[in-house]
Amino acid sequence: MKFSKWTFWQYLITRAARRQGFLDPIELLARLRSFAQPSEVGEPVELLRAGVVFHARGLINSRVIQYNLDWVWPYWVERQYNPNDKSFVPRAFSVSHINLTHRNWTALGYPDCEEFPLVDPGGLLTPCLDGWSLDGWVCTEEGGNLFPSRTLDAAQRQDLSSGLTITTRVRQDGLVLSSTASVELEGGRPVCVLTLTGRADSPAWLVLALRPANTEGISFINDVVLAPDRQTWVVNDEQSVAFSAPAERHLVSDYGHGDVALHLKQAYAGAALAECGEGSCDRGMVTAAALFAIPEGGERIVTARIPLSHTSTASVLAENAWPELRASACTLQCPDRTYQELYDAAITSLILHSPGDVYPGPSTYRRFWFRDAVYIIHALLCVGLEPRAARALSRFPERQTPLGYFRSQDGEWDSNGEVLWILHRYQQFTGKKLSADWHNVIARGARWIMRKRLSGTLDAPHAGLLPAGFSAEHLGPNDYYYWDDFWGIAGLRCAGELVRGHDADMAAEFKHAADDFAAAVDRSLASCAQRLGRAGMPASPYRRLDSGAIGSIVSGYPLQLHDADDPRLLDCADYLLNACFIDGAFFQDMIHSGLNAYLTLHVAQVLLRAGDPRYQELMDAVADLATSTGQWPEAIHPQTKGGCMGDGHHVWAAAEWVLMVRNCLVREEGDRLILCSGIGERWLQEGGPVVFGPAPTCFGPVSITLRPLSDGSVEIVLKTAWHDQEPAIDVRLPGHKPVTLERNATNVILTREETSA
Repeated sequence: MKFSKWTFWQYLITRAARRQGFLDPIELLARLRSFAQPSEVGEPVELLRAGVVFHARGLINSRVIQYNLDWVWPYWVERQYNPNDKSFVPRAFSVSHINLTHRNWTALGYPDCEEFPLVDPGGLLTPCLDGWSLDGWVCTEEGGNLFPSRTLDAAQRQDLSSGLTITTRVRQDGLVLSSTASVELEGGRPVCVLTLTGRADSPAWLVLALRPANTEGISFINDVVLAPDRQTWVVNDEQSVAFSAPAERHLVSDYGHGDVALHLKQAYAGAALAECGEGSCDRGMVTAAALFAIPEGGERIVTARIPLSHTSTASVLAENAWPELRASACTLQCPDRTYQELYDAAITSLILHSPGDVYPGPSTYRRFWFRDAVYIIHALLCVGLEPRAARALSRFPERQTPLGYFRSQDGEWDSNGEVLWILHRYQQFTGKKLSADWHNVIARGARWIMRKRLSGTLDAPHAGLLPAGFSAEHLGPNDYYYWDDFWGIAGLRCAGELVRGHDADMAAEFKHAADDFAAAVDRSLASCAQRLGRAGMPASPYRRLDSGAIGSIVSGYPLQLHDADDPRLLDCADYLLNACFIDGAFFQDMIHSGLNAYLTLHVAQVLLRAGDPRYQELMDAVADLATSTGQWPEAIHPQTKGGCMGDGHHVWAAAEWVLMVRNCLVREEGDRLILCSGIGERWLQEGGPVVFGPAPTCFGPVSITLRPLSDGSVEIVLKTAWHDQEPAIDVRLPGHKPVTLERNATNVILTREETSA
């Protein structure tokens, strides 16, 4: 039937749009697809679904926030809607209003807990995913108000001394508020705890405020009830907030009456409205305030507790998990306080976001992708958190289709190579062969790559490559991405190594397939070099060099498919450094439109391998972009330095920081171990030792101690436990003569290189 049902609906949609004066959506979609290479998949359904939810929230924001700017809103709203703030975003006819300037938040939690409460830069606490929030205020009866989201000098820090705590401190006109948020266990179950401490020079009130908003915008509160003992809120008939003391004044408001903050004077006076114990709003905009008196010249402390597990069948979590897990991880001791704190914070992020699956973020990205998972699991392996890595890997087979595709989203042709590569890394790091249960999983995964490749006889630059797909999303529209191909080649080579002891013929088959695949990519890259007039690797055979080329350097890091001095790799890195960096950090102008900490570190890794000292500048730039709590948003606004895209606490970025620090001290290069090639001069000038370890490697764990000596030389002491034979070890400490260690050497003294005048 030529005139299909779909054709009929296309006709109706087109006719209806034109009658109403709209552009034809069918034609627009066709035009949209014309900017991408033909592909068996369109836009990924998962991303479309996430985008719809994202902008649906933004649509609600546009209907609520701009018409009620006398409310007290979260930090990002107060900045983004303020015309005097550099974060101001004009709204015009924007259908949705979303957080584009301060996507900064820090996750709280407890190891193996699936809930990640969020704290924003002003101390606003959102206990549950995409839910309502709690805020703290200090207010005087004379009208003085300390609203943290409206101050610009909030001091926020993360305390890792025992568990995981975020403290935010603000002061203004004699009023001081300190809020501390954490997750504790009660009977083995997690409870989010917010402690507010208010101080004032004159009589004032400490206010615990219930807010129908969070870091993304509006989050509905339909009703709230204050218990008869005045010590508990029940929110939306399901969640509770318990106070450490009875509320002395209480106020509830709805959308029609405006924000509860507008009526605080009624609460001070003990008006009837202020004593209302419950409230509801058919628009979902209930606000409430519990008030506690602050004595003149004194302070008041109030604690709120919010259970994070709502059923009696929830898992009981282990006591003392934080100190035990941190003790099992590779430790860093260095004189650079910033690097030290960022490393410790990154280890905490890795532990927190690996409760079973690994998540690249606590909020926007609390979902699973193979791509992010592989980098995060690699970091877990590299710092000795092998049991958490193994648990995450054990869930991979259930995501493999009968045809062998490791699916997190359709159209991502990199996933199979990533899975096979990380399985091989796991086997190398543990020194243990994978069990026989994995053999069929590996074989099906490798053969999927082999079948998926296009014919090598095509008369086109993409001959022999993987099909067009959307790949890593931030590289651009559907295309024949080299990112996918490099992962495919690495996956086939790793599959051959994984099955070699089990089936020699299969291992040879996979090796031959990898070599053939690599030859096809080399031919395609040669055609690009001829077309572009330079060696650098674009994102695909049909692209100019642009920021999407960031995906192609995967051949150098982490895959090492290309030698450290490969002209194609180094020219690609040089292009990116010259054309795509702002203030020392990589700016991705496709999709992300922000500075990217983790992609900057990818380039730094390529420079580190090549012995190019510019890696240090890139590391310092990334360190400067971190929040005061030691986190990075996925993309960072070049002007405000706030998050502008993705999750505000990006775990892939934390993983890359750990991997960067680790590779500066110990890394593999083929069958050799390279030590200390990224130790900056300033670490040695401080005079104290630098200690790192035990650091797992493909050859076995290594612990390193560097001791600067008075004559400018440096003593390096090693402690090792090789899986098998000791590898060749090169010590490449910048500014010192390189040394290849003799067998079984446990220490060496490096002398300074003489520099020419």
